[in-house]
Amino acid sequence: MDGNKKEVEIKLAKTAGFCFGVKRAVNTVYDQIEKNEDIYTFGPIIHNEEVVKDLEQKGVKVIETEEEINKLKKGSTVVIRSHGTTKKICDLIKENQLNLVDATCPFVKKIHNIVAEKSEEGCEIIIIGNDLHPEVEGIKGWSKNAVTVINSESEAESYCPPNDKNVCIVSQTTFNYKKFHKLVEIIQKKVYNVIIVNTICNATSERQVEAKQIATEADSMIVIGGKTSSNTQKLYEICKEECKNTYYIQTAKDLETVQLEGEVIGITAGASTPKNIIEEVQANVRFKF
Repeated sequence: MDGNKKEVEIKLAKTAGFCFGVKRAVNTVYDQIEKNEDIYTFGPIIHNEEVVKDLEQKGVKVIETEEEINKLKKGSTVVIRSHGTTKKICDLIKENQLNLVDATCPFVKKIHNIVAEKSEEGCEIIIIGNDLHPEVEGIKGWSKNAVTVINSESEAESYCPPNDKNVCIVSQTTFNYKKFHKLVEIIQKKVYNVIIVNTICNATSERQVEAKQIATEADSMIVIGGKTSSNTQKLYEICKEECKNTYYIQTAKDLETVQLEGEVIGITAGASTPKNIIEEVQANVRFKF
């Protein structure tokens, strides 16, 4: 054994990697490759560039607009990604006589149903989440009434509730659990009739709690995930608060730019990060010492 090598402890989060909804969506697309030729996903199936690249190599194309749907030939397969989409898009796919395969995460689908039902009853909908995230875009598209998206304390403070309507609050599934409760607390002071449905996915909460715990014990922390992954960004924020030496990477190659310090290295990964990438990062971290 190399005398210069130092022993390091690597703490890998048990919750790191694909969650149920993501695994189901990715498997759905690979299953479709076996059955169909013309396969499209409406938006990238998950927020991981490596997975999307692999699917593209197998002939799966990504479409993002209504115009692109209208140009597809009848009988083509369109897979709705794990984040879900609007009712309008689902209806358009069916109207164009395309094969709709819905890989929306069941936890996201549950929010669609709540929003559709409560808006039908006359409630104004508040979504706690990032207005630019595709999951939130999709949720908005199932409401029959006005929708307000709130992502910060300042937005919650400036929210003006309707005088004559009940308000129903839901959350983006990957939102920060602690922040959700803080924003709800602010809104509740303004609204008389409010229905609160905590729709943050259990897997998200567990992942955030475990990441925070590992980060408190680590000298350096690595968070693995795609650049556009919302839940990975939140993991990074949570870890950074506990461990200043926290790095956000996409693959093992990115470790070349990372300065790991100390004897305890923590690793976690977002819900869209494949197992092989996590294992490769873990192996390369050992190699660095």
